[in-house]
Amino acid sequence: METKNNPKVIRAWAMFDWANSAYNLVITSTIFPAYYVAVTKNDATGDKVSFFGHSFINTALSTYSLAVAYLVMVLLLPILSSIADYRGSKKKFMQFFTLMGTAACASLYFFDSSNIEFGIICSAIAAIGYSGGFVFYNSYLPQIATLDMQDKVSAKGFTFGYIGSVILQVICLVFVLLPGKFGLTGGQAAQLSFLLVGIWWLGFSFIPFSTLPAGVPNAKAEKFNIIKGGFIELGKVWRQVVQMPLLKRFLPAFFFYSMGVQTIMLVAAGFGAKVLNMPTGLLIEVILIIQLVAIAGATLMSRLSGQYGNIKVLAWVVLVWIFACIGAYFTTTILQFFCLAVLVGLIMGGIQSLSRSTYSKYLPQDIEDTASYFSFYDVAEKLSIVGGMCTFAFIEELTGSMRNSALALCIFFIIGGALLLWLLAAEKKVRKNADLSAA
Repeated sequence: METKNNPKVIRAWAMFDWANSAYNLVITSTIFPAYYVAVTKNDATGDKVSFFGHSFINTALSTYSLAVAYLVMVLLLPILSSIADYRGSKKKFMQFFTLMGTAACASLYFFDSSNIEFGIICSAIAAIGYSGGFVFYNSYLPQIATLDMQDKVSAKGFTFGYIGSVILQVICLVFVLLPGKFGLTGGQAAQLSFLLVGIWWLGFSFIPFSTLPAGVPNAKAEKFNIIKGGFIELGKVWRQVVQMPLLKRFLPAFFFYSMGVQTIMLVAAGFGAKVLNMPTGLLIEVILIIQLVAIAGATLMSRLSGQYGNIKVLAWVVLVWIFACIGAYFTTTILQFFCLAVLVGLIMGGIQSLSRSTYSKYLPQDIEDTASYFSFYDVAEKLSIVGGMCTFAFIEELTGSMRNSALALCIFFIIGGALLLWLLAAEKKVRKNADLSAA
């Protein structure tokens, strides 16, 4: 079966986003952060919690735990993706991480105030499962879409993800807002939501697993042991990446602005719950609006990129993110948070979708070993999460305010924006030289 631009394959690929984005919305963005803040606050210790004998601010602990989870993936993914390429097993790795993540999500059903360590560990494992599956999912993009279709297909994946996650979020919202109708307490409704995420994520993942092509073994790969072979293959790809003038400039720009983007997405719910004391139901409604607006944002950025070019659009979006960080610092009311949420939703979907397709476009379009190439993209993203989350948590513990942490993220966007302008200049130079050569 021809896989490039095949509607059935593209829909199946996008359904993986539909499946696992429920984790991103319910666990990282809405119900889990609100539930976590609620069960870790008490009259005796305030917002301080004990984690294996060490004391942390509750939101700082959850932020650090996610940073550690993504650091684990930074260390593992380059090796695993290289192994997936020369063995042709990237779909098997997708399945492995999906099973890991869904099991951890379902296990959060048992998390309450009596087992904080258990909840933190399960949430970290769920993050590993989510991010691990995504690197192999991303690597399918150049395999299933031609160069001219990659912006559109990338946006389709994010759109499916937002729609799927919103549907499950609405189901969970019914339980959270009306727990008595189902014989539940508020806490039990949240715990049930975590279980539903695991079931949803696993169930819908069978659609892409049954349709996506298996990876193609790298015929040039030699017979090495599993660890040595991964590093050797990774070294080969790295030497090729540094010879690509545009790709090697895009990666650092992506790294810096992703430090801000990913951190804001992961801490937004905690910010609303803790700084503004927003009720869980209202917080979920606001985050749902973000997801719905993000659908329009992903589609809008795809169209704008066709008219103005990917890098120019990304640079403008990064500028808007800077104003969003400043706005978060001065946000004091729920109405202001709502307005800020709409703005973040519009630029959130667009910058994620356009970043992925931009990277894909810079890759050689005839390669089969895409997982190794996309490991660099995902390592940059995961490292940015580690750096951004650690910075956010450290500043909160140092100053006692999440507002200061939000404002500090402006620095990362400024650096990322400057690097995008450098890349834009290099891109113009490459096009000019190509025109001269053609003439």
